[in-house]
Amino acid sequence: MSGEINVMGDAHNVSFTTARDLPDDCLVLIFKRLSCESDCRAFGLTCHRWLEIQNQNRRSLQFDCSLTNFMVPLSGTYYRIDTYKLHRMLNRFPSLKSLSLSGCTELLDSGLKALQNYGCTLQALHLDCCFKITDNGLSFVATGCPSLTFVSLYRCNVTDTGLESLAKGCMGLEVINLSYCCLITDHGIKTVVQNCFKLQAIRISNCEGLTGVGFQDCSQTLAYMEADSCKLEPDGISSIVSGGGLKYLNLANLSWSIRGDGLALIGAGWGKRLQVLNTRLCRTLRDESVAAIAKGCPSLVDWNLALCHEIKVDGWESIALNCHNLEKLHVNRCRNLCDRGLQALENGCNKLSILYMNGCPRVSAFAVELFRLARGDVVIKGEENLELAADFRWIMYPSYCSA
Repeated sequence: MSGEINVMGDAHNVSFTTARDLPDDCLVLIFKRLSCESDCRAFGLTCHRWLEIQNQNRRSLQFDCSLTNFMVPLSGTYYRIDTYKLHRMLNRFPSLKSLSLSGCTELLDSGLKALQNYGCTLQALHLDCCFKITDNGLSFVATGCPSLTFVSLYRCNVTDTGLESLAKGCMGLEVINLSYCCLITDHGIKTVVQNCFKLQAIRISNCEGLTGVGFQDCSQTLAYMEADSCKLEPDGISSIVSGGGLKYLNLANLSWSIRGDGLALIGAGWGKRLQVLNTRLCRTLRDESVAAIAKGCPSLVDWNLALCHEIKVDGWESIALNCHNLEKLHVNRCRNLCDRGLQALENGCNKLSILYMNGCPRVSAFAVELFRLARGDVVIKGEENLELAADFRWIMYPSYCSA
C-alpha cells in the first residue's frame, strides 16, 4: 500500500538524542531555571562542559566568611580570601552581577584591582567589615565596575576621597550602605548627591562625622534613609528631607545631638510622601515638633515614638487630629503619655490598627480598658517592635544581591 511505513524494517535507522546532543543554548536555559543552590552545584558536577556553562552563567558569589551568608554558622571554618584566590574566582565566573566579600577582614586593596578586568557586569558589591580596604581599593571599584547599583561599605575605613571616586565612577548607584564609616563627612555625602542621581536608599547610621548638610538638594528618587545615632544638626535635618521623595526615615537616638525643635523641620513642607518615621529615643522631641510633623507628613502610616519622654497631651492630640492615615503607633515607655493623651488617640487616628504600648507609668489600666472598648479595631501590643521597614526591605536588599 502506497505511503505505508515499515516500522520494523526501519528500526535500525532510528537515532536517539541524549543530553550530550543538547546545544549550549538549551543547557543555559536549563541552568537558569534551577532555583536550588544544591541543584546548581550538581549541574556543574555532571561533566566539564556543563561545569563551564555553570561558570559562564553564575550571577552571584559569596564566600563562607561572608556576613551576608546566613546559612553558614558563625563558628564554622571559613575560606580565607586573598588577592590570588579572588583573581582566580573572578576569572572563573566572568558574568557575576553580585559579589559579597563581607567579612574578608584580611583582604587588601590589591585584591580589588582584579575588578578592573572582571567587574564590568557587577551590579552589587558587599565589602562589609573589610577593614583593610581603603580609598585606593575603592578607586579600583570605581574604574572597574561602571554598572554598579548597590554597594555596602559597613565599617570600612574609607574617607571622602574614596567615596568621591566611587560616586564619580559609578554614577548609577541606587543603594549605598555607609553605616559606621566614621571617616566620612558631609563633603563626601555631597559628592554622592551631586553625581548619583538615581540614588534610592542610603544608610549613614553611626557616622559621627556627619551633620546632614551634605544632602541638600538631593534627588527626589531618594526614598529610604537610615540615619540613627548620628550627630545631625537642624540644618542637616532640613537637608535630608529637601529632596521631597523620602518615604522611610530613621532618626532614632538623636537625643544627644538635636537641640530644640530641629526635628520640626521634617514637617516643613518636604515630608508629604513620608510613610515610615522612626524617632525612637529622641528624648528632646517636644509637642511643637510633633505637631509640625503630624501636620506636614499626611502620608505617615507608621511612627515610632518609643522613649520620647517630652511628648505631652498637646502632642498626642496633634497626632490624633492630623495623622489620618496612621496605622501603627509606637509609644513604648513614654513617661508623659497619660490617660488624656490616650483618650485623644482613641478619638482620632481613624485608620490606627496597632498600638505598641508598655511601660507608660501615667496610663491607668482603666484608661486602657476604655480604649479597648471604644476602639475594638485597634490591637494593643505590649512588645516593642523595632522592625519598621518591612515594606522597604527590597530597596536595601534587591533581588540581585542574593547569592
